[in-house]
Amino acid sequence: MLNIVLVEPEIPQNCGNIARTCAATRSRLHLVKPLGFDISEKAVRRAGLDYWPMVDLRVYENLDHFFAVNPQPELWLATTKAPRDYSQARFEPDCWLMFGKETAGLPEWLRLRYYDRCIRIPMREDARSLNLANSVAILTYEALRQQGFPQLCGVGEMADK
Repeated sequence: MLNIVLVEPEIPQNCGNIARTCAATRSRLHLVKPLGFDISEKAVRRAGLDYWPMVDLRVYENLDHFFAVNPQPELWLATTKAPRDYSQARFEPDCWLMFGKETAGLPEWLRLRYYDRCIRIPMREDARSLNLANSVAILTYEALRQQGFPQLCGVGEMADK
C-alpha cells in the first residue's frame, strides 16, 4: 500500500482533495500535526466528504511521533529544492511519499537527513511551486504506475463499446 504523508498541512481544501485521491487509489493518508483545520467526524460530514470513510487515516502529534511509530519508512520527500526529478525515483510497494506544508514545505533538517530521497516535479524556473493536492496526485499516480496500479481498476465502462 502506498503511504501519503502530509507534514503540517494548512489548507483544508487541499487535504480534502488529497484524501479523495487516497480513497480512489487505496493509499494510506498520514497527517502530521499541527493541522490548519479540523478533521473531526462532524467537520468532515459537514464538508460533504462522503468518501472519507474509504480513507485509511493515521494522525501523529509531530514528526518525532511519526518516526517513533514508523521507524524506517521507505521515504521519498517531495520538495522544489530537490537535486533530481521524480522520474529518477523507483517507487517500491509500500513506499512513503512525504509532502510539506503549503507555505514552507518540509523542514531543512529533514531534507538534509534524506537528501538522496528528495525529488521534485519539473516546472519552469520562475514558478514557485505547484498546488499541494496536484503534487500529491502526480507523484501518487507515478508511484502506482511503476507498480502496475495494484488493486485498481484499469478499465472503464466504455471498454465494452
